[in-house]
Amino acid sequence: MRALVSGGSSGIGAAASLRIAEAALARGEQAMIAVCGHKSGTQHEEVVDAVRAIGGTAIALVGDLGDPEVPAKLVAAAVEEFGGLDALVANAGIAIPGALKDVSLEDWENMFSVNLRGGWLLAKASYSHLRDSEGAAVFTSSMSGQIPHAGSGAYSPTKAALTLLAQTLALEWAPDGIRVNVVSPGMTRTGMNTDLYRDPTIKKAREEIIPLSRIGDPIDIANVIEFLISPLAGYVTGQDICVDGGFTKSILSHIPGRPNSKS
Repeated sequence: MRALVSGGSSGIGAAASLRIAEAALARGEQAMIAVCGHKSGTQHEEVVDAVRAIGGTAIALVGDLGDPEVPAKLVAAAVEEFGGLDALVANAGIAIPGALKDVSLEDWENMFSVNLRGGWLLAKASYSHLRDSEGAAVFTSSMSGQIPHAGSGAYSPTKAALTLLAQTLALEWAPDGIRVNVVSPGMTRTGMNTDLYRDPTIKKAREEIIPLSRIGDPIDIANVIEFLISPLAGYVTGQDICVDGGFTKSILSHIPGRPNSKS
């Protein structure tokens, strides 16, 4: 398994890098992971070391996906090192909250360049290699791409567009044997919200509205990512799997009262 994971230096990407390696090794395959991060740092190296510690091969790649030249460079570096590519995990993303009427053009452009254009350019650069291996791609979207999230700035629009991008690619690439799917995390502990979950009131309030009564962990999302690129999902493409503890399907349960024709 030769995989490139963007946003791999922390959170969901870090968990996915290690989980993909573990699963590949368990299947008797080589595990070769390109862990891509925005910048070099201790966390980045720790992910690479963790993959190597279990018997996999890992390289640390660095680049800002907001730069349109970076995605192709990351893919080229991974392919040069591994001799090809079996899986792309387009996971990197940024969030800049705010009311849409107040969002600056700069913030709008930054979010679309990383969250949407970056994933598209990674896919474009990966296409021929995934075609050769009949591989798979997974895009990390969000439940905020399925339902609007007021105050999230351009985040919901970028994630909604990312989901449709991935599903369009699924149709276009299916004749080449490439599967493309989406995972949409719900409330999950990541570097973006570490401070938020330090507030016990917010943490408890969120847990109370999730049917499974807990905040997601990056491994919860990583498990689904690994499944979607694995042979077990060989007949799965164009899907958007929401991993949210049941939250998005519980919306109507929060409406007080129920209609009753007998009343």
